Amino acid sequence: MAKSQSASLDRKKLLGDPIMVTTIVVLIAFLTLFILYPLAILLVDSVVGGSDPDLSVFERIRRSGLTLDVFKRIMGLSNFRKAITNTLKVGFVVGIASALIGLLFAYVEEYVKLKTKFMGGLFKVVSMLPVVSPPFVLSLSMIMLFGKAGLITRYLFKIYDNSVYGFWGIVVVQTLTFFPVCYMMLKGLLKNIDPSLEEAARDMGASRFKVFMTVTFPLILPGLGNAFLVTFIESIADFANPMIIGGSYDTLATTIYLQITGAYDKQGAAAMAVVLLLITLFMFAIQKYYLERKSTATLSGKASRARMLITDKSVTIPLSIMCSALALFVIMMYVCVPFGALFKTWGFDFHLTFKWFGLVFTKYKGFKAFKDSFVLSLIAAPITALLSMIISYLVVKRKFVGKGFIEAVSMLAMAVPGTVLGIGYIRGFARGLFGTDILKGIYGTGLILVIVFVVRSLPTGTRSGISALRQIDKSIEESAYDMGADSLRVFMTVTLPLIKDSFLSGFVTAFVRSITAISAIILLVTPSYLLITVQINEFAEKGSYGIACAFATILIVITYGSVLLMNWVIKRFGTSRQVKVKEEP
Repeated sequence: MAKSQSASLDRKKLLGDPIMVTTIVVLIAFLTLFILYPLAILLVDSVVGGSDPDLSVFERIRRSGLTLDVFKRIMGLSNFRKAITNTLKVGFVVGIASALIGLLFAYVEEYVKLKTKFMGGLFKVVSMLPVVSPPFVLSLSMIMLFGKAGLITRYLFKIYDNSVYGFWGIVVVQTLTFFPVCYMMLKGLLKNIDPSLEEAARDMGASRFKVFMTVTFPLILPGLGNAFLVTFIESIADFANPMIIGGSYDTLATTIYLQITGAYDKQGAAAMAVVLLLITLFMFAIQKYYLERKSTATLSGKASRARMLITDKSVTIPLSIMCSALALFVIMMYVCVPFGALFKTWGFDFHLTFKWFGLVFTKYKGFKAFKDSFVLSLIAAPITALLSMIISYLVVKRKFVGKGFIEAVSMLAMAVPGTVLGIGYIRGFARGLFGTDILKGIYGTGLILVIVFVVRSLPTGTRSGISALRQIDKSIEESAYDMGADSLRVFMTVTLPLIKDSFLSGFVTAFVRSITAISAIILLVTPSYLLITVQINEFAEKGSYGIACAFATILIVITYGSVLLMNWVIKRFGTSRQVKVKEEP
């Protein structure tokens, strides 16, 4: 009864706040239009007969009806069946390798006493590099270090016919790209294990290995499964690395791209995209609604006291050497990129030159590429950050019909591969909304690119905002409401200042993700806009590594500078900054 009265009171309060009602309606419309609609069109498009591009979906349904002929046709293609097998094979290997390497790094940092701060610094650098660099930088490095003209294979080991293209090239590159994500996830889990559980086993005579296998490992197993699935989803959705280093080893993402750009089969590409989407959604559902909750239930709260770190040299030395070697190798791979832009001809002439940087801005329209990428990303970033905070606020602080819809759909974009979203936007907006003239004008413009950037970055900012808002006492906002403030004023003057760290973090994360994105926008970008990542991909495919590395180097400097600036701003103006109080004499 009391619960019913409380719900009725919340509903009356909401209906009496027109700004809040308008915000909810606009938000639901945005999420439906730019996340659900393109995916629904993909699904419908793949089961509708006929392929006349001049007819709307409804007209095609009326004339030809629903059919599974498109799925039968693509399943009959040997290259598509092979692409599914290749994709799952790469995903499983990369997921397992990334989770195990991430566990190794996390275990060493949380359990092993490191003699110097050098390794801690290495770990921070390695965990930051995949965030601030384009998704295919390691593919470039792999080719330049281990290819036929590779610095290590050709000049160090005198191997002249080594090929890095194919399955193992993709696996190595993706593992090095994604294992820092697993490391960050597992680090938090290991930190929260109560040391007394492991010390009790040690006191009973168990070896360190037995303690790890019988106590530590079972506790983190759900989290390890979670890390595996996150990496698996990232791997099978990855477009850039398989495109550059895959060679003839096709994955689903590259096959979909080639189906629409090479075979001009948009309907077939839509059906292929639906298959990839179903795989990622299935894995995402397991990760989100089973393993994530199980991990939270297994490890609740913080460790009761500090852990006694391992000092035994038989453990610390081998683990430290392994982690340091791997971390230095990853850093070497990233350092290779600027050197690739400074050498005259990689693999043949190693004289230093700034020729490639000069050509970027003279011959290859570098100024336009950087301006377009920077402006579009800068427009998308504040929109994403603000939308994320609004969604977080509604999910955590408000009760209304449709709250579950907003939360679920805003997180859905996390499970949708970029290539799938790109195909969805082509099929959904190229001929206008449902084949009408509504929103037909946004296709091929900068607006659709901004919308894609916003949709792709929304889940990350929303998760950060939800975590921050759950730490704010409800009474702080209620006191503002009691003083007569409306919802907009409370959000702007009370809530947002309290979570400005999350807002700033969401802003920079959205900017970095947007300026380094490629899979979602490579099918949507037109000659009117030059984007840096598309340029890098184009020159890398041509084998023009000097130009590709010059573009990538400048992009890394921009993104890394943005992250450093964000950290400085949060340190100076964030809510978590330390305030020095001058004592009275």
